[in-house]
Amino acid sequence: MATRQDRNQPTKKKMRKGRTIFTVILVIILAIAGFGFYQYKSSLNAAEADNNMKDFEFNGQKAEDVNDLNVLLIGSDSRGKDQGRSDSLLIAHYDTKSKSPKLVSIMRDTYVDIPGHGLNKINAAYSFGGPELVRQTIKENFGINIEYYVVANFEGFPKIVDTLAPNGIEIDAEKDMSKNIDANIKAGKQTMDGETLLQYARFRHDAESDFGRVRRQQQVISALKDKAQSIGTVTKLPSLIGTMEGYTNTNLSTGMMISIGKDFILGNAKDMQDFRLPVDGTYTNVRNSHGSVLDIDVAANAKALQDFLKD
Repeated sequence: MATRQDRNQPTKKKMRKGRTIFTVILVIILAIAGFGFYQYKSSLNAAEADNNMKDFEFNGQKAEDVNDLNVLLIGSDSRGKDQGRSDSLLIAHYDTKSKSPKLVSIMRDTYVDIPGHGLNKINAAYSFGGPELVRQTIKENFGINIEYYVVANFEGFPKIVDTLAPNGIEIDAEKDMSKNIDANIKAGKQTMDGETLLQYARFRHDAESDFGRVRRQQQVISALKDKAQSIGTVTKLPSLIGTMEGYTNTNLSTGMMISIGKDFILGNAKDMQDFRLPVDGTYTNVRNSHGSVLDIDVAANAKALQDFLKD
């Protein structure tokens, strides 16, 4: 006759069934992880084979707040070893505790003191000394520590976009634009592939010049963020990370990119806040030996930037 203890113990049949279910779940998890790694490596290898970006030395400094990540984003249309000037310059700020992302766009003609080179447009710093000199320039003029950097060449941007959104990105184009870009864009809502989106973001041959371009770049980044949060993007994350790594040069680890990327894709991150340097009322347009420049009140812009990142 079975005792109460015998009746309370699981039968061998039930234990075998439990182990079987656990094994099936484990196999599925491993299969998904394996496929994700395959997607990542395939995309990375393909991108690296198509890209010949140089390596950089970067002596990043941690932000004063331990929860903050500051990443220098540099867009370049250079080819190979000839890095030229930076075409786009931004600082991505992320508070890992509050999940608050912020994006700072720095106008390329901002006139600043570049360490070791004197006064010049800030986009010249990249030509003189790569992302490390850009970091030093931002630190000296605006008092912001930057720990990480990403340099992306523009020939890889369309492929990154097309990996994220094979069917395109919806954009409400501000105006007709075609001058000095490889596209004929009409005003209004439309779906753009990666190449058209790049041309839209780079256009600046109108009365607004770089001011309009910076605004459109922020619009494009916001649209990409929204797309990354759409249903189905999670499965593309390994392929997307691989493509991004292959077409960029960065000191961000793959693990950190995936961690931050999941916050955006899963909707954990808050809405992104945008900011532009120089701020209104703190600069004048002048022409000197370096061409047309934005002569700024350095102290006022440094305070405005620091206040924005602290809020």
